[in-house]
Amino acid sequence: MNAELTLAVETLKAAKNIAVVGLSRNPGKSAHDIPLFMASAGYNIIGVNPHATPAVATVPVVDTLLDVPFTIDIVNVFRPSEDTDAIIDQAITRKTQQGDVSCIWLQQGITSKHGAVKCAAAGITYIEDTCIYVIQQYVRV
Repeated sequence: MNAELTLAVETLKAAKNIAVVGLSRNPGKSAHDIPLFMASAGYNIIGVNPHATPAVATVPVVDTLLDVPFTIDIVNVFRPSEDTDAIIDQAITRKTQQGDVSCIWLQQGITSKHGAVKCAAAGITYIEDTCIYVIQQYVRV
């Protein structure tokens, strides 16, 4: 395994609570199906999407990262790349205020211009352009 894959696998193995920014209400979309799969795999999933509250299927949904009522291990982002810097800033604010958020994980095809630098400065693991579902397949083995 290369270093990036090893980091992703180890990060996911250590995680229990995942906040999914951009959780979709629409079945068939990755932003809907992958978080529901992760919930069925035993992760505690909460959506962050002000347009999908109070729930998507069995997954509760809140308006913002600051509204998540439990410790966040991973902030998993299903939003366009142009939205990621603001989401990363919100996650860093949450870490500063509540002491959680161990990892910011941008889904496959999603990147950030400043994410790696911001996360390194905040002590947060940063993973981008990587599908959490694909990595889960390594964890299940």
